[in-house]
Amino acid sequence: MLLGVNAPAQFGESQFGNTFGGGQAGAAGPATKAKLLLSHDTAKPGTTITAGIELKMDKGWHTYWLNPGAAGIPTSVEWTLPKGITAGEIQWPVPEKFLSLDSTGYGYHDETVLLVPLTIAADAPLGQADISGKVGWLECAKQCVPRDQEVSIKFALGQAAKESASAKVLKQWQKKLPKPSEAKSSAKAWWGGEAVEDERKLVIEFDPGEAKDDADFFSLPYEPFGLSPESKVSVTAEGRMRVEKTVTKFEGDWPGEVAGLLVLHLKDRDKTSAIEVKLAITADANSPAPTAGTTTEPAATGGSTAETPQQSFSLMLFYAFLGGIILNIMPCVLPVISLKILSFVKQSQESPARVRLLGLLYGAGVLVSFLILAGIVIGVKSAGGLAGWGMQMSNPQFVVLLTILVTLVALNLFGLFEVTLGSVGVAAGSVASKEGAGGAFFNGVLATILATPCTAPFLAPALGFAFSQSSGVIVLMFIAVGVGLALPYVVLSWNPKWLRFLPKPGPWMEKFKIAMGFPMLGTAMWLFMLTYEYYGDRILWFGIFLTLLAMALWVFGEFFQRGTRRKGLALAMAGLMTLGGVVFGLEGQLQWRNPIDPNSKSAGVVQDFPGGIKWHTWSPEAVAAARKNGQPVLVDFTAKWCVTCIANKKASIDIESVRAVMVDKNIKAFRADYTRRPDHITRELAKWNRAGVPLVLVYSPDTTVQTQMLPEVLTPGIVLDALGKASG
Repeated sequence: MLLGVNAPAQFGESQFGNTFGGGQAGAAGPATKAKLLLSHDTAKPGTTITAGIELKMDKGWHTYWLNPGAAGIPTSVEWTLPKGITAGEIQWPVPEKFLSLDSTGYGYHDETVLLVPLTIAADAPLGQADISGKVGWLECAKQCVPRDQEVSIKFALGQAAKESASAKVLKQWQKKLPKPSEAKSSAKAWWGGEAVEDERKLVIEFDPGEAKDDADFFSLPYEPFGLSPESKVSVTAEGRMRVEKTVTKFEGDWPGEVAGLLVLHLKDRDKTSAIEVKLAITADANSPAPTAGTTTEPAATGGSTAETPQQSFSLMLFYAFLGGIILNIMPCVLPVISLKILSFVKQSQESPARVRLLGLLYGAGVLVSFLILAGIVIGVKSAGGLAGWGMQMSNPQFVVLLTILVTLVALNLFGLFEVTLGSVGVAAGSVASKEGAGGAFFNGVLATILATPCTAPFLAPALGFAFSQSSGVIVLMFIAVGVGLALPYVVLSWNPKWLRFLPKPGPWMEKFKIAMGFPMLGTAMWLFMLTYEYYGDRILWFGIFLTLLAMALWVFGEFFQRGTRRKGLALAMAGLMTLGGVVFGLEGQLQWRNPIDPNSKSAGVVQDFPGGIKWHTWSPEAVAAARKNGQPVLVDFTAKWCVTCIANKKASIDIESVRAVMVDKNIKAFRADYTRRPDHITRELAKWNRAGVPLVLVYSPDTTVQTQMLPEVLTPGIVLDALGKASG
């Protein structure tokens, strides 16, 4: 059944207000009433129950589906749940197709119930549980008004399950969910011709059965492209339905597949049904028909449809061990291998007893780290969450800190500074001193941290097996991986004769040490790019922070550690640069504690930083729809490589005074991203006699008022004056 995987972030009143303005202030009472239903009065731990968000709309009003169509916002919910209970994605009943405010949309009239699976952990505490949520929706008739409402319900966790009075209603609405596609569906899709600028015809053909010509295709929402809600339908001589849609490409390549619903009996709502499909798009109608796919999510209240094959514990344990060994040659761990090579070179002239000790300490660092990871996995599973390999890399703050740590190690290897105290400096491979016990242990910890984003042959099935087992099995499997990862180095340290083949320590080691810094620097660059997923364009300030940090460390090493005069001044300058980087770069501009909401992309809304302007993806149709809805519009044609654009945004557009006016005057903001020079934006710039960016336009909702084109270099006063004229 169709899950709301592309649903937007939870919208509170302030978020809707920024989009449509008005909010609920000064408006009449809501035309929609929300209520929370639950399938059980009493539920057992370790089961899944169903919640229902019931929306009852006054006559003539409607709310929106997952894909609202030409305009609108899907319903969303922000949950507040007790410990041990997690909410899945919204499951959407088959929507209607309608014309509202001159736009074609998908949604619901009169009444609907959106279903949400609630998973209860096996160790959830017994007793009364309170479930609440903030439901946000857009209700439209002759006007559109954003609304939100708090809903809540109580139920009990006990040893015996008991259905509620609402269970029957929820089961009825479950029957109205889309059905999965048949394995050998004959539905297919192909391009109906060549592209004309950024538009192209798409033809979808399927067997409508008894629905005959009363059928259609409803697309899921996409960011890089959109399918027109409007359809041109026809029936072939064989009785197959053909639906012709217009695909508009916003960025990137033309899509290779499209997913959505084959909707049957649109006019007769008592018979309306839908089938989920994912169709590969072929070049023309004569290409072989692809097999229709189904969504990969299971039904919310259904059980497993197939038994998992029985797997041998001993075989999986061996796979875990073998996968750990292979991890040593995976790209993630190569920087640590460079450190170990350096340490082996230094250890080749040391006593066998010390070499063995350092090898064991390295192995201990690996094993302790894997035991900690196993504990985290067990804790996450016990709390009802979903654990995964390398899940710490999904924590934005962890990635930032790890990037800083690896950068420090690389800079130390390059000789910008030396650390002679503590394990970190030793682990960084200081040639001036022997590798200490703390350094060996730290290298093991670092190897584990860098290994977890990678998987190796044999490791994936072993981990998949482990994550579904008991706590004891998880611990054993993680120990097996750790032993495999540490074994090659422990074996080398216990066979000193093998180390005699290494060259003797000498001046060449300084050059070798610097060379070993490059793999570590490459890792830092990889981690830095990973932060883009969490902070977007804000990573520019992370780069500035790392630059200031590198300069501070150079001053520290060159003028404090190796200098002879004014050491106090050098230390103060290094400290001030580091502090300035943290305060201005990390905390002020990057705002590393506040990553981007992961759901905001699916809403088509981007914020450059928490509390910033909510930028919608630009298109002429979206601007026209906003103006028709009575909203003034600000459009920023910009690019990531445009320094003037960035300066305008930081100093004159996305500032507190402008944001306040935009909220107060219900002004909608659009961003036309010209970073990769999409053709449709090039053509739009040409209409305004511009060959490039920046270009900032301000539209009045009154189409008879001339659009304002702002200067290339902006001030807050220019922007505020233009917004005042547009909304006056």
